[in-house]
Amino acid sequence: MTQRSKSTVTTPVLRKHVIDALEDLKAKDIREIDVRGKTSIADLLVIASGTSARHVKSIADEVTRGAKKAGVMPLGVEGEVEGEWVLVDLGDVIVHVMLPRIREFYGLERLWTVGDRGHEADAAQAG
Repeated sequence: MTQRSKSTVTTPVLRKHVIDALEDLKAKDIREIDVRGKTSIADLLVIASGTSARHVKSIADEVTRGAKKAGVMPLGVEGEVEGEWVLVDLGDVIVHVMLPRIREFYGLERLWTVGDRGHEADAAQAG
């Protein structure tokens, strides 16, 4: 766990609540990136897409509710007004819910997986 987290909930338990919330609201293209050893801000980044600004906001709200049920209060939620990219900071787990065009433009997956063997293999398979 990162030093920021005061919760007794472990990262795997919190991860399960986040993934369940994303799946419950039909988030698209859910991707998890283990960032331990790359940054001290979190252990896990979860990135998902919504089909519209309303869908993005609803997904982020459900992630927040799921975290609270697990006993984790979000440290912050940003981007709810616009709904194009909502970030939910849960301490050890940071969730990004984005519109597909925003997700493609910023390329967080590429940013956080540069040099990872698994990502390079995925890219090679993609063509």
